[in-house]
Amino acid sequence: MKIATNILSTALPLVVLGWLLDLHGRLGLLVYTEQMLALVFGLSLALAFLLRNPAGGKRDEGTSIALPDRAAVALSLATAGYVALAYPRISETIYLQPTDAVIAGILLVLLTLEALRRMIGWGITSILLIALAYALFGHLLPSVLQARKNPIDSLAIYLSMDSNGMFGIPLAVSATTVLIFVMFGTLLTRSGGGQFFTDAAMSGLGRFRGGAAKMSIVASALFGSISGSAVANVASTGVVTIPLMRRSGYDARSASAVEAVVSTGGQLMPPVMGAAAFLMAELLQVSYATVVMAALLPALFYYIVVFIQVDLQAARDGIRALSEDDTPDMRRTLAGGWPFLIPFAVLLGGLFLFSLRPEDAALYACASVLLVGLLHRYGEFHVTLRDIPALLQATGRASVEIILIGAAAGLVVGVLNVTALSFSLTLHLVGLAGGQTFILLVIAAVLAIVLGMGMPTVSVYILLAALLAPSLVQMGANEISAHLFVQYFGLLSMLTPPVAMAAFTAAIIGQTKPMAVALRSMRYGWAAFVMPFLFVADPALTMQGDWGDIALVALRTLAGLWLVSSAVVGYLGGSLRSGWRVVILLAGAQALIPLPMLPMPTSMGLASLAVAVIVFLLRRGTGPAGLLAARGGSGRP
Repeated sequence: MKIATNILSTALPLVVLGWLLDLHGRLGLLVYTEQMLALVFGLSLALAFLLRNPAGGKRDEGTSIALPDRAAVALSLATAGYVALAYPRISETIYLQPTDAVIAGILLVLLTLEALRRMIGWGITSILLIALAYALFGHLLPSVLQARKNPIDSLAIYLSMDSNGMFGIPLAVSATTVLIFVMFGTLLTRSGGGQFFTDAAMSGLGRFRGGAAKMSIVASALFGSISGSAVANVASTGVVTIPLMRRSGYDARSASAVEAVVSTGGQLMPPVMGAAAFLMAELLQVSYATVVMAALLPALFYYIVVFIQVDLQAARDGIRALSEDDTPDMRRTLAGGWPFLIPFAVLLGGLFLFSLRPEDAALYACASVLLVGLLHRYGEFHVTLRDIPALLQATGRASVEIILIGAAAGLVVGVLNVTALSFSLTLHLVGLAGGQTFILLVIAAVLAIVLGMGMPTVSVYILLAALLAPSLVQMGANEISAHLFVQYFGLLSMLTPPVAMAAFTAAIIGQTKPMAVALRSMRYGWAAFVMPFLFVADPALTMQGDWGDIALVALRTLAGLWLVSSAVVGYLGGSLRSGWRVVILLAGAQALIPLPMLPMPTSMGLASLAVAVIVFLLRRGTGPAGLLAARGGSGRP
């Protein structure tokens, strides 16, 4: 098993690297994109059966593999390999529905279902089963939900081999762009870059009040921005940050909730956004830079709100800075780790200065971080040439789940296309809202949270983008704003009971009650429940429009977020009684109302500002300047 797993997990990223470097073209070979995807998908299927046992648990490398699992591995490689070799002929005769293509298509779908069940669980597998059942038997339903009849042979070929099905955009993006970013993250972590950014956050913020929580916010934002999983972010950074927060004075529920919220926010933070950024650019047919710019302000505000709350809580509860033993020296940290800034400069420069494709920019970034790792040692972290096979294997194993999710998303999209469910659902949702945009947004938000429960970022986004985003666009919402809206609420299922996977994972590390952590996570992350409504109402928050308008909206929104956060925590230079909290809450809520919805935007904005200044002076607090107040917990330097 170990030999087979190592070979396949090494081959997976090598195939993708060869495709991106156009090795087939240099050799004079004509290769269809679908042929490459079939090969990558076959390797991923085989790895899924090698890595997970029938119960879905991780398989110990020392255990033997039962005969049915060996058969599944062989069948995955044989079927996908056959499709890769025969695809040119199949594509030319697909209208004849050749028997070999039908059989191969059915096998691929069945193998995908079992691999998904093992790797991810019943959540997305159940949705896929429902979608397939609807495609087969939807013609028997009442007229409201009725779909056209689809023979199983034509359905199998369409779903498994058409570019609008399994081999469509989600799998193509997952198998190329996302895999390269996974490689970038793997190289960065193994060479010490992840530890450097954690140390930098600790040395920069640890000496301020509530420094442990502030460090957690920055570290998780940096790690989560290139991670494809909120739960993985919690598990990797939480084992360090949650104990630190508890030692500094935060209770277990607060420490766990902060980590859950900031790790979930990493899926909203550019440049990767849990791989949704690349899919969004492809689906909307806009540049990747456009998506990143649109997502930037809301993501920054998300983290600013959490930052404000942990600071005010630290001042209210007397939570002090990290101890000297827990705070690395800033100069020593920067002196030892500054080379890790080079790969990010390469990545961002390639994306925004040279307008490279995301996967090409990530390739250059991978080369630069590998070079840094080979030439530079950070603490105990160092990369040698002997480590490269292990790095490739780690990339391959980490990519299996994402590639399977991409294939599953393609299957769901194929079902929506072949049954026209997306179109009919849009009509029904618009009709249910009665023409009221706000009501439609509320309905879409609730549905997004429910549909997103227990699902990874990529599958959440692609499902909601197909099911809910069209109805929002139909009601007049900006396309990018509509897609960001469904992504936000889909990811909020990570914090919202009853599933709340990120919150529950953090609760396990913090050794406290999961449901209590989920409820407190919703309080820390309250801005994520409000922000999507704001940027749908005013696209200036997504950096669309005149720069003057964008700056004005950003300032008003920041003021509103600060005021509401002060009211939520109940502290502004001192503990606030209920009367002051209500006043501040109302002032902050008014400042958050989008300008197009205000009858007198200028005068009402000045009124909110006046209330904030008056409260600020009366409470004799430090306001935003106190966010980095020094060691004491009183809020004063």
